[in-house]
Amino acid sequence: MDLLHKALAREPLSAKELSKLYDYDIFTLGEAAQNIRAQLYDTKVFFNNNRHINPSNICADVCKFCAFSASRKNPNPYSMSIDEILTLAQQAYNNGAKEIHIVSSHNPNYTYEWYFELFREIKKALPQVHLKALTAAEVDYIDRISNKGYKQVLEDMVKAGVDSMPGGGAEIFDEGVREYICKGKVSSQRWLEIHTYWHSLGKMSNATMLFGHIEQREHRIDHMLRLRDAQSESERVANKQGGFNAFIPLLYQRENNFLNVKTFPSGQEILKTMSIARILLHNIPHIKAYWATLGLNLALVAQEFGADDMDGTIQLESIQSAAGAKSKSGLSKEELVSQIKDAGFRAIERDSLYNELAEC
Repeated sequence: MDLLHKALAREPLSAKELSKLYDYDIFTLGEAAQNIRAQLYDTKVFFNNNRHINPSNICADVCKFCAFSASRKNPNPYSMSIDEILTLAQQAYNNGAKEIHIVSSHNPNYTYEWYFELFREIKKALPQVHLKALTAAEVDYIDRISNKGYKQVLEDMVKAGVDSMPGGGAEIFDEGVREYICKGKVSSQRWLEIHTYWHSLGKMSNATMLFGHIEQREHRIDHMLRLRDAQSESERVANKQGGFNAFIPLLYQRENNFLNVKTFPSGQEILKTMSIARILLHNIPHIKAYWATLGLNLALVAQEFGADDMDGTIQLESIQSAAGAKSKSGLSKEELVSQIKDAGFRAIERDSLYNELAEC
């Protein structure tokens, strides 16, 4: 039995062995991934109507890949007040957003109490909106400044009305790579512990992987396998009430940061990564081709290589666009639907937990 068939049969293989999946031609990998995708979702492509709000870019940590946080490459620091964020959330809801997605820097001026007052005020003003907030890196930072323990942070998030967690802060789990690109940030083990405990509370989250910088193929595979194991653990402890909704391979954006990467993955390398993710992550339901990092066209092509989700309208995107992505103004629902349908797929509007709302 060759390697691909062993992977499809879910045989226990190492990251080093599975990294040789990249040696297959793109069409072979794509066909295998697409067969899995078609069995699960036929020709559906999912999206949601959401709004990203980034309260601040003043950060206590210094990640070399980041172009969003205020630094000498981005000398425009800002911090929003709770009232300012509430105004943006209300405007987004008025424009059709069903999800408010809040991810910020690790701002040393925001207190523990500030975060939870923010969440309570959003849910008080917009009880019908799904509140997705705080990456595991932010949870870890809030734990560090408060000394309450990450479990208490997560329990307080539930009490304050946070509905699910985004998947940011994972970057690449290999600690050698993390030491270079995001030293001092949440460790890979703590990232996984935070999500597993969140799942044990009956809550869902996403998982990301930042790729296309200094990591090797084997590091990507190792990252996926750790997520697969964590999902199995969440299924065990959460009795299938909580877990990862989706895996999101985030393509590294090259501008305005300190990594100085000289070579970047080809379109084929990106699509192979999507396909391998679909093949290996049999227990994570969705693979998201995040158009804000891939670009709209490649994200649509990725729907032919195992991905089934595009993310959403976003309305305003600040983090990836700071590093050169063409995603600053988001997309209208009409444009996103049109692009999905023109590519030969069925456009399915979903909620944040992948309940289908309408075929558009």
